[in-house]
Amino acid sequence: MGKFLCKVVTAAVFSLLVSQAAFADVEKGRQLMEQSKFTEAMQEFLPAAQAGNADAEELIGVMYAMGLGVKKDDRRAFEWYLRASMKAHPGAQSGIGWYYEVGRGVEVDLVRAYMWYVLSAIGGDPDAAISQEEVIKKMTPGQVKEAQILIADYKPHLYPFD
Repeated sequence: MGKFLCKVVTAAVFSLLVSQAAFADVEKGRQLMEQSKFTEAMQEFLPAAQAGNADAEELIGVMYAMGLGVKKDDRRAFEWYLRASMKAHPGAQSGIGWYYEVGRGVEVDLVRAYMWYVLSAIGGDPDAAISQEEVIKKMTPGQVKEAQILIADYKPHLYPFD
């Protein structure tokens, strides 16, 4: 039992150190973005994103969405936002909702737009509630019902304690 506990503790400490390093890389990347050093920012974000850091994933999405240091690419932006969204990143979830609402890089899908806006609002994005109110005006009652089913499916996974 002692060896097992030692391995668990070692794994937990290693995981904590990796996540702290990834957080530091993200903060350094943010600073570089503020200085318009986008290529260097991407170099900071990529390892953190590959380690599963949702903030880094979302910021890479921003860079592709706006063409900051990379060629503007809506499909790649969407995919990076989606990765962060599945880790309950409210800003990325709102971004995914917008992409679905306007059909940027993906087909227009008001059901999924509404779903992501609702999930983003649950996560605390202050603008998501406004977006949710706007998109629901474009939806049929059947679409709203379909979105509510998806929200019920996603919410326990993304926000289990809400």
